[in-house]
Amino acid sequence: MVKQRHVAVILVAVLALTLALGPLACGGGDGGSGMVEVTVGPATAMPTTAAAVAAPTAAQEPTRVAPAPAISTQAPGVAPPAPTAAAPAAVAAPQPSPTPVPTAAVPQPTATPEPAAATPAPTAPAPEPTAIPSDPTLAPYAERHAGGPGAIYVGDATQLLGLPPHAGLMFNLPQSFYTQASAAALFGLPGGVPGHLFIFTSDYYQELLETAKLSNPTPLTSSGQSFEIQHVCIDRRLPTCVLVQSYWAPNLEQRTNGQVKLSVSSFAELGLAGPDTLSQVADGSLDMVNIYTGYVAGAHPALEVQSLWGTVSDWETSYLALTDLAPDVDRLVVDFSGGSQVLNRNWFAGSDQWFYSKEPLETPADFQGKKIRTHSAAMSDFIRGMGGEPVELDVTEIYSSMQIGTVDATVTTALLGVNGRLFEVSDHIAGPLIGFGYTNNVINKDVWDRMPADLQQIMIEEGAKMELEALRLAPFQNFVALEANKMAGLKPIPFSEDTLRHINETVVPEHILPGWLRRLGYPERGQQIVDIYNSKSAPYTGLRINADGTVERVTITKGPQAE
Repeated sequence: MVKQRHVAVILVAVLALTLALGPLACGGGDGGSGMVEVTVGPATAMPTTAAAVAAPTAAQEPTRVAPAPAISTQAPGVAPPAPTAAAPAAVAAPQPSPTPVPTAAVPQPTATPEPAAATPAPTAPAPEPTAIPSDPTLAPYAERHAGGPGAIYVGDATQLLGLPPHAGLMFNLPQSFYTQASAAALFGLPGGVPGHLFIFTSDYYQELLETAKLSNPTPLTSSGQSFEIQHVCIDRRLPTCVLVQSYWAPNLEQRTNGQVKLSVSSFAELGLAGPDTLSQVADGSLDMVNIYTGYVAGAHPALEVQSLWGTVSDWETSYLALTDLAPDVDRLVVDFSGGSQVLNRNWFAGSDQWFYSKEPLETPADFQGKKIRTHSAAMSDFIRGMGGEPVELDVTEIYSSMQIGTVDATVTTALLGVNGRLFEVSDHIAGPLIGFGYTNNVINKDVWDRMPADLQQIMIEEGAKMELEALRLAPFQNFVALEANKMAGLKPIPFSEDTLRHINETVVPEHILPGWLRRLGYPERGQQIVDIYNSKSAPYTGLRINADGTVERVTITKGPQAE
């Protein structure tokens, strides 16, 4: 169980920080988080300023980070400094075409005065998770790895607090801010900061612990094998891809005595388009690839069950609904990729969808007639439902299109918006559409079948360990995503009650779900995936699809919104 005294101390330490930052919206991309430019190389000291980090190279030994500062057992005499000295993210803009992205520095925010005395601790008791892993041998493992990379939850959530395995995953923010903000994001605070304990008490997390076999890892019996596997990620600078390079790849190489090596490259580096990735891993053109369902849904609309924007209202609902769907999505991916193996998932925190624009998009009337960049069929349906006109653009075209007025707005993730320097061509961000989801890492069937059973199992176990680490880091990324845009000068415009009502009553039931059903060819086709949606998603969304294709409201029976 979480120790009440420890949690109270952490809350005292972070409350003043949170108040200085201002309330953060709960949630609100291209199904992805913001990019960070990193070098996965020899160990270096953790930066404590917002210095730029070099572009990534192929996967090597991860940059090791210094241990997290110890958490005081007494309330501090003054509030911790607000993170105003750092740029919002350690990112360099992608190069859009045809207009180059300006390289001006991110504007520095105005410093927030520090209060003279400590902020009193909240009077409400800290939440206590109740789920404890069934394997008692995990406790020693958790103790050994507490406070840094590899930390897991076995009842004491304070053990999860610590720096990431790579400096770039801190977005070049100071260590002190990272540590404090991570605590606020993990436990939550009154006034707008939701907690993330639901991740670690979920059935999915417990299953990951079992898959990782942390207390009884599979022994290595193979020798003399050599598997050089090229893993194609959406972009090597994405935090999820950085984690593959800096955590999964070196750990896998070490456990197999160098017999299995992952090298990471990006779609753009290989001239690939996302919609083709499933067929390319199926035919062996790619060894291993990161599959985003929004990209491949044109050929396989059943996979859109994972990315029906606007159907959930909070991170916990999004996470729980998607983890319930995970086994079904895996089966679909295996089927569509010629039997290729789904190894694990990249969890995309900070991936709520926000609409970047010059003019504020406060009401549905503000969306009328606006040309808005889209990235998936379901998002196009959403834009039409709001009265806008979707325009398909590659991520590298967003900046120039906003700059010259080809589009009036663009929808993307909060962190990706910072990386793309959209604060230079936008004044407002409206939203969010909640998204705490994942993409799948899939390996070609022939490549997989050539590997001995022990190497296969070790690859799965190390993949599960990467997921555990990604989920440990997710609260901070969700926490900082919106704040980075605010620090860059953008004005957030949370959807009004009228806008949310329009989305709930009109856009989702009359555009999002019917659009998906049309692409499925329902009811003539797609009955299986609709049945899966009704059994797995409808209990969270409160929207059920009838046999004739109509949508009806039902009682929400699962998740935090359950009646």
